[in-house]
Amino acid sequence: MPAANQAVPDDLANQHPEAISAMFGRVAPRYDLMNHAMGAGIDIYWRWKLVRAVRAQHPARVLDLAAGSGDVLLEIQRQKACTEVVAGADFCLPMLQIARGKKAVNLLVSDGLRLPFPDAAFDAVTIAFGLRNFVDRLAGLREMRRVLRPGGRAYVLEFSHPVAWLAPTYFWYMRTIMPKYSRLFTPEEGAYQYLGESIKAFLPQPKLAKMMLDAGFSKANWTNFALGIVALHVAEV
Repeated sequence: MPAANQAVPDDLANQHPEAISAMFGRVAPRYDLMNHAMGAGIDIYWRWKLVRAVRAQHPARVLDLAAGSGDVLLEIQRQKACTEVVAGADFCLPMLQIARGKKAVNLLVSDGLRLPFPDAAFDAVTIAFGLRNFVDRLAGLREMRRVLRPGGRAYVLEFSHPVAWLAPTYFWYMRTIMPKYSRLFTPEEGAYQYLGESIKAFLPQPKLAKMMLDAGFSKANWTNFALGIVALHVAEV
């Protein structure tokens, strides 16, 4: 397992997901503070936009994957974005314990590649800033597709690739400045070094949309936020 101040390269995430789970467990107590401080709170707006999109669908049952500290799940509850129930799943128990402390309900520890739900159990599946951490992203998307009912949608909010003129500066910042800035909030500098590396290695928007189609969805599109730093992908069954 990497030391607290050691980077976790993207290929390590692919080989050893338990190391990534442990890393998130270590940063869990200060995870929300760090996220809000690093982006001046804009991550709250991005999650709000995600839930607004879900609400427009009027789903009955929603599953939030990589639920983490529960912000998306709680926002779904606040906006009354579903008519029956919302559940949250994550592979990191300490993160779910933070969510439980914030009064999130219907939480379970689960691997996103092997969800303990029957086929066609949900009308919508959401995942915010978590797909990058899947060992097999195509398999994860297929699992989302499996648990969705006909007409259901998957909503993937994820860091993406910004417009060409911004990309070099943005990835330089993520690689060099952000891990140092994170020291103000947590000794786990490696977590934020991993974050920058995993974002750069992640699929650009068109390739992720194609992967959604390959996973069995009938349609896939995306909306960019902040010049493409973040994108909301929506795929329909």
